[in-house]
Amino acid sequence: MAQYPKPLARLVGELGKLPGIGNKTAQRLAFHVLSLSDGEAVALADSIREAKKAMRYCSVCGNLTDTDPCAICSDAGRRQDVICVVESPQDVMAMERIREYSGQYHVLNGVISPMEGIGPEDINLKQLILRLQQHEEIQEVILATNPNIEGEATAMYISRLLKPSGIKVTRIAHGLPVGGDLEYADEVTLLKAMEGRTEI
Repeated sequence: MAQYPKPLARLVGELGKLPGIGNKTAQRLAFHVLSLSDGEAVALADSIREAKKAMRYCSVCGNLTDTDPCAICSDAGRRQDVICVVESPQDVMAMERIREYSGQYHVLNGVISPMEGIGPEDINLKQLILRLQQHEEIQEVILATNPNIEGEATAMYISRLLKPSGIKVTRIAHGLPVGGDLEYADEVTLLKAMEGRTEI
């Protein structure tokens, strides 16, 4: 990137840090940003700054929100007897797209991955246990972690942890491709996976 002026090289470098953005895409995005009007560029920068400042994790479920508790936890019309455990806020949005699940969520904000040094204490698991202890009305925990090695390991760990409690622990069916992510699955696949969930 020595051929670029320093401000442009810095912009390309920062955009290249985003997930799924390679060097070529970062360059295209940087040139697009530079082609924006001053007002559009300021609006983009302000939206990033505002989102970073306003967004936080819900104290109940761990989802990203601008209000605490989040809109889902605050919705009295949702079922209180079931919690769907997911890896990330993106997964909550994916599950909400099917419009069939009306219970609560719990966002782990990560998965157990010994290879990366991430253990149960490094994800939002302690808060899940506290929720289950404080709310006796919870009858079922649906494990909807991604169907990859880390997601499966996390689901198995949680199921073994919860079995003695007597709460029904289910796993979404494997209608999702192995190695895939919930946020990229279509609504029909997610709906079939929810309908075909099994107890583990």
